[in-house]
Amino acid sequence: MRVVAIIILFIVWLVTDLKLGNKVHRKNIKPMKDHFVRKSSIQFFAHGDKLFDHMLQRIENASDHIHIQFFIFRDDHIGQKFLDLLKEKAIEGVDVRLLVDWGGYHISRKEKKSLLKAGVQLAKTNTPSLPFLFYSINERNHRKVTVIDNQCGYIGGYNVGDEYLGRDPEMGRWRDYHLYIEGEACQDLQDQFTIDWNGSSGKPFNLKDLIPVTSGTGSTPVQIIPTDGAHVVEMIHHLLDQAKEFVFIGTPYFIPGDSLKKKLMQLSARGVDIKLLIPKYPDHALVKDAAFPYFPDLLKSGVDIRQFYEGFYHSKVLIIDEQWCDIGTSNFDKRSFHVNKEINCIIQDHSWIVPVREEIEKDFYESAEKITMDHIKNRSLFEKMKEKIATFISPFL
Repeated sequence: MRVVAIIILFIVWLVTDLKLGNKVHRKNIKPMKDHFVRKSSIQFFAHGDKLFDHMLQRIENASDHIHIQFFIFRDDHIGQKFLDLLKEKAIEGVDVRLLVDWGGYHISRKEKKSLLKAGVQLAKTNTPSLPFLFYSINERNHRKVTVIDNQCGYIGGYNVGDEYLGRDPEMGRWRDYHLYIEGEACQDLQDQFTIDWNGSSGKPFNLKDLIPVTSGTGSTPVQIIPTDGAHVVEMIHHLLDQAKEFVFIGTPYFIPGDSLKKKLMQLSARGVDIKLLIPKYPDHALVKDAAFPYFPDLLKSGVDIRQFYEGFYHSKVLIIDEQWCDIGTSNFDKRSFHVNKEINCIIQDHSWIVPVREEIEKDFYESAEKITMDHIKNRSLFEKMKEKIATFISPFL
């Protein structure tokens, strides 16, 4: 009886904690503000090896500061290359800050001591805390931002670890998208890094102490949009409202909710060509099962849904009519919409988007297979049971 009572009390505590934590979070949400359109130069990366080589070179050339934030950082082979270089730069006198989400922090105590000794400043975001312990564990900082000397920066879906180079035999080739930015938009990346660092580290710094952002680099219109468990759905609805001919959605986790499902169905019924790309092989239990209940209505309305089979598809991208392109950290799921801290980059440049669309659609046409109504009908009883469970817990997936 005592064990049963403890289990019941734990469940009551868990549910109450999550509900009250969410209530407080919702109460503190601020209205979505307008975000400046900046002129910048943007480079697109779809391969981890090329991205990391590029990042390491820019870090090596840094002279003032290196500010790096990731959701996951491992001190494995590629992670150690980053850490060794950061220590070198800190010893040279460069201001080096590394910020990692508590849930994705995989740096050993020994390595931490080595970093601190070299002068690297290290902090974790979203450390679990009271009074809402379980809610704080569930709420993650999913942002991936790098700013170097306020001259250049990075934003996108890649974390730091060997699996992002395709070195995990279970996951295989890792497909993701990341952006390199030079110019005015670096100010927005730096602003958000500063907010996250000052709110987490206990050692705040002042933006005025940094060298100013270089203006006039690049002509591509860019908006950097950070979100704190709100306004992502609003942002996506706004982008979809612009669609007249074409929509491409790439996401590792597709749990859109009813309003976005209806919006996609309406657009498809209106003649908009909608393509959705997801991974065939999921990296977490039940996430794909949570997507399947949305597929029948979308397929019937004409949405072309395909699953990437050459490894794991982790990309987060939304393209509208070759006029708008959204690449960042937000997945097309309830966790990114309502819980996580995210940051996205919206690009408004037809000449930039056209070649990027061609690159992205290679994954859709050459490395993916169609999901049809037969796939839905032929799912086993066990798979359908998993769908029910996944739907019930979808806000936490």
